[in-house]
Amino acid sequence: MTVTEENRHSRAHVDIILIALVFGLSLFGIVAVCVATFSPGSDPDTSFLNHIFESSYATRQCVFMLLAPLVVGVIMAFPYDMLRQRAELFYWISFVLLTVTTVFNRAQGVKAWLDILWGYTIQPSEFAKLAMILILAKSLSRQDRPLSDMRSFIRVFLMVVVPGLVILLQGETGSLLVIIFLFAVMMYFSNVSLKTLGILAAIAILGILSVYGFMKATGSTDYRLARIAGWLNPDMYASGDAYQQTMSKMTIGSGGFSGNGMFVDGAISQLNFVPADWTDFIYATIGETWGFVGCTSVLIVYILILLRMLYLAWYTRDKFGRLIICGVMGMLLFHVLENIAMTLGLMPITGIPLPFLSYGGSNMMTNMGGVGLVLNVTRNRSVSIPVNTPQTLHNPYRVRLHYRTRGG
Repeated sequence: MTVTEENRHSRAHVDIILIALVFGLSLFGIVAVCVATFSPGSDPDTSFLNHIFESSYATRQCVFMLLAPLVVGVIMAFPYDMLRQRAELFYWISFVLLTVTTVFNRAQGVKAWLDILWGYTIQPSEFAKLAMILILAKSLSRQDRPLSDMRSFIRVFLMVVVPGLVILLQGETGSLLVIIFLFAVMMYFSNVSLKTLGILAAIAILGILSVYGFMKATGSTDYRLARIAGWLNPDMYASGDAYQQTMSKMTIGSGGFSGNGMFVDGAISQLNFVPADWTDFIYATIGETWGFVGCTSVLIVYILILLRMLYLAWYTRDKFGRLIICGVMGMLLFHVLENIAMTLGLMPITGIPLPFLSYGGSNMMTNMGGVGLVLNVTRNRSVSIPVNTPQTLHNPYRVRLHYRTRGG
């Protein structure tokens, strides 16, 4: 590949392909939420618009969808240098919100939501993901070989662990797993040594096993242990902790190859046999309604979105910007893998929604905010950086690319 060709791929632009994929999937999400909340008392032959108005969840999802372009536009237009300069500020704001939610939420069990106005709530752990992406991108882009000294290792480690513990106290294990996964993805693409990656992986595994072992030893009745038990032995817990997954698998299977169609009287989703099938288990509704074809089509769109982000990261020369894209990609990747796996019974239930499809304002705004960050990077990246500058050498894959260019 010549320097001219790479400059063409690295040009500053607003990525229309990514925008089209994301908003197309989000519009389909409104349809899926509407089908999942179709009431048995509704007329199946009424207009689709009436179905939306009859469903409070579908109506709210439309409101979130109308706000999405505003969120993407504001974040995309945010001064790029200020993203780097104010990364710590965003991080501490998210940490304060997490702490306030944990302290003042009086709910039993999961304490992840903060009441705002008119019955709406926000979930600070969602916004913490974006703040974590920014602060990690800034920290990991400072060195060619990040975490190579003990001081930077401890600093970055605490940066993830401290808010992670607060999220764990809220009962939001899913959000914590997302942050751990995107942290791992960002470290890999920031050129962290394999030895350091191995040490951090060992710490994470030992930490998870220690917490699990302690809870088992103390006879804890925590719902997370119950979910794991139901996943490991679904037949024993089919009418209890494994009920949701059991019904989800049955619902997906009932759709067959092409599905049973929308707004069908007597459908499993219509009769609410799958709890939360408009949020975390929206994939079950898609399977029943549109079958294997619908499920596969959704997967293909996700793959295209992730590959598009990988392509944009590959040709982003600024390491800070490249790590932002990789962080957003890691966040979405884990959401997709874990959500679909848990609806198929391949992973325990963690309460992780399906990006752009599941009902929920906080998650929708977080995902759209992540897309806005990606678009901000591509809109502000420059093609004027010489090919042989150090900024192009942070990614080991790009080193090989430039070597081929110089050699041929």
